[in-house]
Amino acid sequence: MQKFLRVVDQVNTWIGQLFGWFVLALTLFVTYEVFSRYALGAPHSWAFDAMNMMYGTLFMMAGAYTLSKNGHVRGDVLYGFFPPRLQAGLDLSLYILFFIPGVVALAWAGYNYASESWVINEHSTITADGPPIYPFKAIIPLAGVTLLFQGFVEMVYCVQCLKQGEWPKRDKDVEEVDVDKLKDMVHVSEEDMKQLGIEPDDQKREGNQQ
Repeated sequence: MQKFLRVVDQVNTWIGQLFGWFVLALTLFVTYEVFSRYALGAPHSWAFDAMNMMYGTLFMMAGAYTLSKNGHVRGDVLYGFFPPRLQAGLDLSLYILFFIPGVVALAWAGYNYASESWVINEHSTITADGPPIYPFKAIIPLAGVTLLFQGFVEMVYCVQCLKQGEWPKRDKDVEEVDVDKLKDMVHVSEEDMKQLGIEPDDQKREGNQQ
């Protein structure tokens, strides 16, 4: 079971990192379109549709990855103060009541939308010469399946937390700021602080007590 959970985590992490390159691709594409429109006087009518589809693909395919890294928005005002077992019980209840039904509906409806779009060779009608959108709609059920697998993994971890009283360790991923590495890199002695004219905390406390 643990091997399966780890494989799902790793696959969704790889998918999230892969589609994360869409951020760079979308940035370059928008930059080129702005240059082409205003500098060359040659705008592309399909650019708006392409931008929407690229952003939508990134948004949907990063869902399972974000869930695996606990990156979704949550009301942490009270949740962060709960003990691990209470957090796990609350998460498990929400997964069963809302997450699983919602994601199953997403995958099922997305499959129907995608299959109909492929059959009729659907193209966008928002702009002239709209690009094909059936490949984009195929992303909807795919995103639903990845979310469903990751949701199952998260539910198993909730059960494990309820049994053990603490959250299982997860694989770490890239962070914006690696705080631990920064702490390891910074070594400031009391002599360095005195040279900078900064009193160490111990001396400050003694001075305040006097």
